[in-house]
Amino acid sequence: MYFFKTTLLSLLLLNTCLAFAEPGDHQAVLKQLHLPEGFKISIYANNVPNARSLALGDNGVVFVGTGSEGNVYGLQDSNNDGVAEQHHVIASNLKMPNGVAFKDGVLYVAEINRIIRFDDITRQLAKPPKPVVIYDKFPSDIRHGWKYLRFGPDNKLYTAIGAPCNICNPEKDIYASLVRLNPDGSDLEIIAKGIRNTVGFDWQPETGTLFFNDNGRDLLGEDTPPDELNQWSVKGEHFGYPYCHGGNIPDPELAADKKCSQFTAPAWKFKAHIAPLGLRFYQGTQFPVEYKNQLFIAQHGSWNRAEPQGYRVALIRFNKGKPVSEQDFISGWLTKEGNVLGRPVDILTMPNGSLLISDDKLGVIYKVEYQGK
Repeated sequence: MYFFKTTLLSLLLLNTCLAFAEPGDHQAVLKQLHLPEGFKISIYANNVPNARSLALGDNGVVFVGTGSEGNVYGLQDSNNDGVAEQHHVIASNLKMPNGVAFKDGVLYVAEINRIIRFDDITRQLAKPPKPVVIYDKFPSDIRHGWKYLRFGPDNKLYTAIGAPCNICNPEKDIYASLVRLNPDGSDLEIIAKGIRNTVGFDWQPETGTLFFNDNGRDLLGEDTPPDELNQWSVKGEHFGYPYCHGGNIPDPELAADKKCSQFTAPAWKFKAHIAPLGLRFYQGTQFPVEYKNQLFIAQHGSWNRAEPQGYRVALIRFNKGKPVSEQDFISGWLTKEGNVLGRPVDILTMPNGSLLISDDKLGVIYKVEYQGK
C-alpha cells in the first residue's frame, strides 16, 4: 500500500509544478533560488533537453550527456560573455548516454551497455565523427543502468553498474559494482561491490581518495534508509548492498546471517530518498578560500516521499580529508508548497572558477559565480 501511495504522490508532484517552471520562463525560476551572499546564478545554456552529466573539453567546450533524450551535446561560449550561444548535437538516438568524460581530445560517452568515443571532437563539433566502440559488454538492464563516467588520477575510466532492481542479490558479479578500465576498453576490473546505484563520484584533492554517492533502497519507509556518501580505499571493498543500508540497518529481506560490521559504512549519511547525483570538490580560485577543496553535491530530489525533499545543491564541509557538516548551497527548486521547479543533476568547475549545474527537468545549465559581498 505504501508503494502505491508514494508512487501516486510522486507522480502528482512531478506533474503539477508551477506554470513558470516550464522551459522559456527560466528567469522566474532563478528568482526563487537562494544562494549565499555574494553569489549569483544565471542561465549558461537553455534548450538542452534532459541535461545530465557534464564534462569539460578543450577551448571551454562543455559536453552534456542525457538520459531518455538520447542525445549528447557540445556547448560553446565563443565570445566569452558567460552564455553558451552555440549548441552542437554530437550524437542522437543513443541508449541513455548519461556519462560523459573528456581526455586528450577524445570524448567518451557511457550508454547503458557500452562506452563509445568520439576522436578529435572539439575540432569537429559541427560535423562529429562516427563513434568508436571501446567496450560493449555491460548489462543492458535499464533500471539503474545509466552510468556516470570520469577519468581517475590513474588515467583510467571509472564507471558503475547499478543493481537491476530495488532490492535483490543479483547473480552476476558485475551488478552493484564500481569498475575501471583502460581508455581503449581493456583490463576491466571490479574495484568495489555493494553499491546499489551511484551516479556521481570525484577524488578528494588533498588525499586523492575516491568519494561516491549511493542512492538507498526504496520501500523501507519515508525516512529509511539514508542515502550515502562513501569513501573507497581498497580494491574488493564492499559497501553493504543488499544486506545492509546506511552502515547499521540490516535489510529485512536479504540480511540473513550478514552483519553490518562486515561492510564499509558511509563516510556521510544524507536524508533518505534525496537522490544525490553529481558531485565535485571545488578546486577553482574564484570562490572565497573557505570553499577550496569542499564538496558540492547535486541532490536530484525524492520521488517517493509524501513530503518531497532534496532538490538542492548541498555543500559538504571537509576537515582533514573527512566530511564534517552539510548545508544548503543552492535551494528553492522545491517550494514551500511542495512544487518542483527544477532538478539539479551534475556539477562542473569551469576554468575561471565558476560552477555549471545541469537541470534535467528544465533542460538548462546554470552558471554560479562569486561576485563579492
